[in-house]
Amino acid sequence: MADQPGLNVRMEQVGQAVVVTPEGEIAYTEATQFRQWMRKAHDASPERIVVDLTGIEYMNTPGVATLVEALQSAKKNKYRLVLAGMNTNVRSVFEVARLNTVFEIVQTREDALA
Repeated sequence: MADQPGLNVRMEQVGQAVVVTPEGEIAYTEATQFRQWMRKAHDASPERIVVDLTGIEYMNTPGVATLVEALQSAKKNKYRLVLAGMNTNVRSVFEVARLNTVFEIVQTREDALA
C-alpha cells in the first residue's frame, strides 16, 4: 500500500494488539489512505488497536471521521480502540467535538499497550 505524500503509516503486531502509527498529517487527501490502514488493522482481528498519534502534526474532519468509523467497528466487533500520544492541536479537535468523552485516550503508546 503506497503512502500519500503527507502521510506515512506503519503497522505492527504487538502481542494481541495491532499498533497503527501514522506520521505527518491526516487531512482530506490523506484520510482515504488512513482509512485503508485502519481497515487492515481491523482485518487482523486484534484484541486491541492502538493508534499512536505522536507523529501526527495536524488532523481535520475526515481524519477524525475515520477514527469514529474505527471506534464503531471496534464496538461492533468487541475489541478496544485506544488513541495515544495526541499533541495539543489534535487533542483540541477532539475536545471541541467532545470526542474525548467517547474515545479511550492515553498519553503514550506504552500506556495504550498496558
